[in-house]
Amino acid sequence: MRVKLLLPWLLVVCSLIGLAWLYGLNQQKETELASLRADSQQLQQLRADAEEAKRTQTQQESEELARLRKDHEELLRLRNEVRQLRGDKQQLAGQVQAAQSQAANAQAQADAIKLAQTAPTNTPQQQAAAQAIAARYGLPPAANPEQANANACINNLRQIDTAKQQWASVMQKPNGAILTAADLLPFLPGNTMPACPAGGIYTLNPVGQGAICNIPGHAAPK
Repeated sequence: MRVKLLLPWLLVVCSLIGLAWLYGLNQQKETELASLRADSQQLQQLRADAEEAKRTQTQQESEELARLRKDHEELLRLRNEVRQLRGDKQQLAGQVQAAQSQAANAQAQADAIKLAQTAPTNTPQQQAAAQAIAARYGLPPAANPEQANANACINNLRQIDTAKQQWASVMQKPNGAILTAADLLPFLPGNTMPACPAGGIYTLNPVGQGAICNIPGHAAPK
């Protein structure tokens, strides 16, 4: 009788124990599932952070590469400019040297003509020397002060024309270019504009046209 009475209670107790064990097992699974969910979320976040870091790094590398390319292009451009400037400098140096040589020759001619015009010509030898110098430079012999002034003025006009040609060559100006006396000063002897000894007024004229004096007879022979 007692076994029969205890048997239901034993079954109830066993059932309760089983339910408690199942509940505990279920709770453990819920805890593990929550942990797995948290780990999964953390893993997704890590993957997202990694992808974002990768995109950022790729963008930075692209920007750095673009900057390096731009710097390289700028370096090539600067090298070309330096090479061109060196070439221009050498060309200008050659032009300046040629201009200086022409100026020296013009000065030597001017000195010779001035000497022929101012030196006394009392003796036949002195007269012959003055005539030889005048003939060499295409000037009529200075038989009188008026002719001497004309010879000096003609020499001045030739110096001006030579300076105009040098200026046009250095500045790369074509025929017809307008210039001023200030433009010619660096190409004239002593950096000074010559003046007509008879008080004439010079007209420079554009490049390609000869300078002229307003006094009749003060013109180079053609």
